[in-house]
Amino acid sequence: MNDWFKCEKAKDPLILLSRVLLALLFIIFGWQKLLAFAGTEASFAQMGLPLPAVAAAIAVVMEFFVGVAIAIGLFTRPLAALLAFYTLATGLIGHAFWTMTGSAAIDAEINFFKNISIVGGLLLLFVTGAGRYSFDRKLGIG
Repeated sequence: MNDWFKCEKAKDPLILLSRVLLALLFIIFGWQKLLAFAGTEASFAQMGLPLPAVAAAIAVVMEFFVGVAIAIGLFTRPLAALLAFYTLATGLIGHAFWTMTGSAAIDAEINFFKNISIVGGLLLLFVTGAGRYSFDRKLGIG
């Protein structure tokens, strides 16, 4: 049974899979924000965010471009930390369940804690690094 817990052979493929799965959400929604940039900006303005065009640009860069970089394992540690901070901030701004009531509060609470869980995964990626199958490894920075 002790051998079952030894995952050294699976470590790097699992880190690769984890990177891709963590980044997938960001890539999909960042791409949507990029394709519908005006709508993203309008949505951010409706939320009352200051400088909605700047906020939309930051969202696209963080979600799509940083997401792609993490998926391919490029500058993984610093970008995972940066994306963790961004994800926490978007959770606090976009899913403030403590200011809501009813089903809206429940939905926001679920999404807030999903953000918190993603932050945990990103922090773990910051600690582990990109693994063997990454551009970081090829560049000697992982």
